[in-house]
Amino acid sequence: MQSKFIKEINKMETLNYKVLEGTGYNGYILKDAPVKVMQFGEGNFLRAFVDYFYDIANEKAGYNGKVKLVQPIGNFPQMADWINEQEGLYTLYLRGSEKGQKVDAKRVISCVSDCVCPYIDGKWDEVLALARSEDLETVVSNTTEAGIAYTKGDSQFDQVPPNSFPAKLTRVLFERYKAFNGAADKGLVILSCELIDNNGKELQKCCNNYAKDWDLEPAFIDWMNTANTFCSTLVDRIVTGYPRGEAETLYEEFGYRDNMLDTAEPFGLWVIEGPAWIEDELPFKKAGCNVIFTQDVSPYKLRKVRMLNGAHTSMVLGAYLAGHEIVGDCMADDTMRAYMSQALFNEIMPTLDLPKDDLEAFASAIFERFSNPFNRHLLLSIALNSQSKFRARVLPTIKEYVKRTGRLPKILTFSMAAFIAFYCGKKKEDGSFVGVRAAGNEYPIADDQFVLDFFAGMAGKPAAEIAHAVLTNVDFWGSDLTAELPGFEASVAASLNAIFTKGAAKAIEEVVAKA
Repeated sequence: MQSKFIKEINKMETLNYKVLEGTGYNGYILKDAPVKVMQFGEGNFLRAFVDYFYDIANEKAGYNGKVKLVQPIGNFPQMADWINEQEGLYTLYLRGSEKGQKVDAKRVISCVSDCVCPYIDGKWDEVLALARSEDLETVVSNTTEAGIAYTKGDSQFDQVPPNSFPAKLTRVLFERYKAFNGAADKGLVILSCELIDNNGKELQKCCNNYAKDWDLEPAFIDWMNTANTFCSTLVDRIVTGYPRGEAETLYEEFGYRDNMLDTAEPFGLWVIEGPAWIEDELPFKKAGCNVIFTQDVSPYKLRKVRMLNGAHTSMVLGAYLAGHEIVGDCMADDTMRAYMSQALFNEIMPTLDLPKDDLEAFASAIFERFSNPFNRHLLLSIALNSQSKFRARVLPTIKEYVKRTGRLPKILTFSMAAFIAFYCGKKKEDGSFVGVRAAGNEYPIADDQFVLDFFAGMAGKPAAEIAHAVLTNVDFWGSDLTAELPGFEASVAASLNAIFTKGAAKAIEEVVAKA
């Protein structure tokens, strides 16, 4: 029976417009439209986020535009082959819950025209041809955090193609400038989605560096900076990607194979910084998408780092020591749920200046996202490199809370003790560094070597001594926290001792009861 099922699956045709029509799919599909968007990046995130937003804009706001994908690196040209074989079509599943309602929504995305790998002979010309198109309006990118970088490796203007993404973009803009004789109304909107601060501004700086290196004419540099609009953005959606364990079952349900099948959570937020007219140019809000247009993306960046990322970092280490394995398990545990609720609503939110209703809605969405059974976030994965994460995501909140209230936040202060307890491990003979949970099982501790070496020297010391050594480590925190935060050392030491003597689960239960 199983072999018959596999044979039937293997006989299925791969998704394209003709195959989709044969399945009787009755969802929205846009087969023909001009290419209005050049997108650098073809991975799971952009296809489940940006391309989804454009697909909704086509359906709900009459945008009538296609997106041409450009591979930013050449190490996997097969991606372009897969996308083009499917004529740009792919299936996206949004699964979880939103505003208390279960979501299990299948959508075939049809906004993508095709994909080009510019590292194949002749294909860079295809990218430059699009740069000269009257229809092109927007460039979108997500080339990883390392993608927006100025490197000396792109010293030649006529390199085919340039190495870095900013160099490629500079070349695209110059091609457009020449094609339209520097017309002011032919500039593009550039939406940078890389996960770095001020991503649009940093991209613009890199492009200016290349223009100067290549000795491009001053009139072009002026056009690049005045006719084009470089927007910094904040993107927020958990994308779980290709569902390997259930793909074959889904193919049987679809009636076709889909090498580009993608999955994500229902929540999606795009914050776009730019002039007011951008909202009319990009009709996402008109289409009902969760997009915020703003003059300053930084308050929303701060909200995400402190609330979403901060909630993760302040919870996971203690939760793991208490015996939990994934974030969803924590949300199903009353004590851990109360721990995170108190951290979010009572300690993190009071340090932010956005409207209270906005913050409460975002906090409620975080609970739904963390509870999503399809997002099996392993606590150990989130625990990687927690020292730098704690410094960036939690410590500023502790300091701001003390500044505004004159008191220490009980849950976040405890989370420092949980961080220390998690890192108090031992070196093994093979050189690895491990901790031991109450049940006796070992777990790996992964961080920068200087962090691991420091904690290896803490083995066997009493809680108070360890707490003092950690909190006075200026290399960790940028300052001596015992001097900066009165009472912090005593509170952290007491919580650390409670974790050592009573176990993390009992210590968490006690701090929740007191908070």
